[in-house]
Amino acid sequence: MKRRLPFQVKLFLSLVGFSCLLLALLGAILFHVLDRQLHRDLGQRARVQATQIALMPGLAEKVAARDVSGIAHLIQPLRNQSDASYIVIGDVREQHLYHSESPERLHLPMIGGDNAEVLQGKTIISMRKGGIGVSLRSKAPILDANNQVIGIVSVGYLTSYIANINARLLWQAGLYGLLLLILLFIFSWMFTRNVKRQMFWLEPKEIALLVLQQKALLEAMYEGIFAVNAEKQLILINRAARELLDIRQPENELIGKPIEQIVQTPLTFFDPTSVVDNRSLHDQITVLNQREVIVNRVPIEVEPGAERGWVFSFRDKNDINTLSSQLSQVKRYADNLRIMRHEQLNWTATLAGLLQMQRYDDAMRYIQAQSEGAQAVLDFVSTRITSPCLCGLLLGKFVSAREKGIELAFDPACQLTRIPTGISETALMSVIGNLLDNAVDATLKAHNSAAPVELYISDRNQELLIEVADQGVGIEDALKPHIFEQGVSSKPSDVHEMAGSDHGIGLYLAAGYINQAGGSIEVTDNSPQGTIFSVFIPFPGSVSTGQHHE
Repeated sequence: MKRRLPFQVKLFLSLVGFSCLLLALLGAILFHVLDRQLHRDLGQRARVQATQIALMPGLAEKVAARDVSGIAHLIQPLRNQSDASYIVIGDVREQHLYHSESPERLHLPMIGGDNAEVLQGKTIISMRKGGIGVSLRSKAPILDANNQVIGIVSVGYLTSYIANINARLLWQAGLYGLLLLILLFIFSWMFTRNVKRQMFWLEPKEIALLVLQQKALLEAMYEGIFAVNAEKQLILINRAARELLDIRQPENELIGKPIEQIVQTPLTFFDPTSVVDNRSLHDQITVLNQREVIVNRVPIEVEPGAERGWVFSFRDKNDINTLSSQLSQVKRYADNLRIMRHEQLNWTATLAGLLQMQRYDDAMRYIQAQSEGAQAVLDFVSTRITSPCLCGLLLGKFVSAREKGIELAFDPACQLTRIPTGISETALMSVIGNLLDNAVDATLKAHNSAAPVELYISDRNQELLIEVADQGVGIEDALKPHIFEQGVSSKPSDVHEMAGSDHGIGLYLAAGYINQAGGSIEVTDNSPQGTIFSVFIPFPGSVSTGQHHE
């Protein structure tokens, strides 16, 4: 038998897992932000250095004279102070005159292909692969006395250098994250332990079963039971108590009211001092609501010595002779419930556990395992259609069509978030329902009855558009001008499509609702066969673009 984890462990693991996920997500976002900021800062730093080097006195003359040793003597002190990965000086022909890291590349072409803008006098920042690797670099033009470009300065940071900086930052952030994770572990364990203690160390499924058993037992008992809290407000009352005390209000209207407003009894009966002097009272005769009863009173104790209220059980005094047998019946009923509990433990425990863990989607999938297709349609319709009644209609039509062997296909672009004021929700349901019934019946008459019925609903423009397309037997051209007239139907024919359900009344009613809303309906032939019904209902302030065919 598969062992199930205790609720405390599950909750702890859930908190820890969620915390780790949040930390990982935060770390990824932080790394992305820091990496972008680092690239931005280093790019600007390279730009400043390249610009300052290009303006150094004497550099332009040495570049113009291609004085390699002079350039090296001038730039090397700056290279020793710079944190850049390299400094490169090139001439207007894009050949190296100085390379701080690879002197052997002198007089060789500069690599990267990003010098065109620099030779036009612009300072740029780019990420390119050079002679010693991929780098983030900035290039600035070297100008002579006539402001003509005679050379190029390139200052760059290798991606390996940037990666080392990121690694150091990540290591520091990881250390703090680890410390934070340890604190989250400790907090999660203490929190889950405190929750479990408040649940009296019971599992959620055990609590759910206890609640269900308590409700069933209270409603099944012949003895009247009610409970009050420390403020003498009613917190529980069963059906037998309401019947014995002739209380007509339902339980939900009684909960929270002062007990004096519900049960008329001697004031000393609910006196807290009497409870202190005599914690439990058994077989006490008193009058409740002008009815003489035998009452038992037991305090509710959350902790020893700390009362939080009292539970009262009572029976009519005239029934004292049958009390024993009635209690025996309750006991037998409780035993039967325990037997039923063992028989249905797996189903109830699974469902109760899912609900207690607030995994409602899993509970729904568990309950509706036999109706996955309908559930998928329900999920699609409920997210696209805001009208609950229309959602129910569409789901019902889907199930009905499927039972007949017809697929009702919803266009993925379906959307209905508002209904035109000119047509009511009921009328709109009638229009769509009649069109769908008409299409399903037409498809059933066709030889290719496996073809789907397609539905498209959209309110994205200034009008509500509804299209129902089938690949049924189609409508005769002679019948189309009269298709929306009352009583017109081709239902008796075996080769033509039925024009409306209920012998021609369906499409007549649909057309009437559409006309009242100021809309129109069109009938066109589908390809390769069948019919398309298109409905246009304008929203206030717009005009329908469809043309109604009488």
